[in-house]
Amino acid sequence: MDLNLRGKLALVTGASKGIGLACARQLAEEGCHLHIASRTKADLERARDAILARHNVSVTIHAVDLSNGDAARSLASACSDIDILVNNAGAIPAGDLQAVDEARWRQAWDLKVFGYVNLSRAVYPAMKARGGGVIVNVLGTAGERPTWGYIAGSAGNASLMAFTRGMGGSSLADGIRVVGCNPGLIRTERMETMLRTTAREKLGDPARWQELIPTHPPAGTPEQCADLVTFLASDRASHITGTIVTIDGGAAHYAGVL
Repeated sequence: MDLNLRGKLALVTGASKGIGLACARQLAEEGCHLHIASRTKADLERARDAILARHNVSVTIHAVDLSNGDAARSLASACSDIDILVNNAGAIPAGDLQAVDEARWRQAWDLKVFGYVNLSRAVYPAMKARGGGVIVNVLGTAGERPTWGYIAGSAGNASLMAFTRGMGGSSLADGIRVVGCNPGLIRTERMETMLRTTAREKLGDPARWQELIPTHPPAGTPEQCADLVTFLASDRASHITGTIVTIDGGAAHYAGVL
């Protein structure tokens, strides 16, 4: 199936590793030129070199802290001709209401929640002026299945789910689609960090985190998320907007999952 993405230009945030890097690679596989952003220049350089070693596309890197609204607006200005924005930057810490204090909560939301909002707001007028575009928000299933042990992330993802649906419900009038992807547990460094927190709380030893990796269903892969994001960003999904697709192997319906 031709996704009609060849020659388009995409900005992927949080693109130096994990789901973001997988999305950048898959978009490059389809012939997209790329802007990739994250905080650390060295990580971005490695990601860029890995993509260029396999794909004949252009890749521009942006080392930027998207928890800063001015930085998000500057990034949008530098990428004003993009066709696709993949919002993926941000990692909200695990922990219950007392474990995540106000400073950590605000810091995490500044990057993920307000980072998505600020960057979407900043790119929207240029997309509209150019005749359209696609914004794909990578969120997380905690937004639809909130838990006490991931309270800050549950609330943040739920907010971004509403943001995605609210934008996407009207944006097609401007030629813009806004869609979301809700990954469940995915085998990334982020998964290990979260499970270490849970292992400390439930097992008394963060080193036992691998005991908490579910097998029914198993954790997903970044590439599986990237396949979904790439499809949602493509013309093949031209009538999909204001929608959030869950990708968790059915975990939302399996009572045994943590």
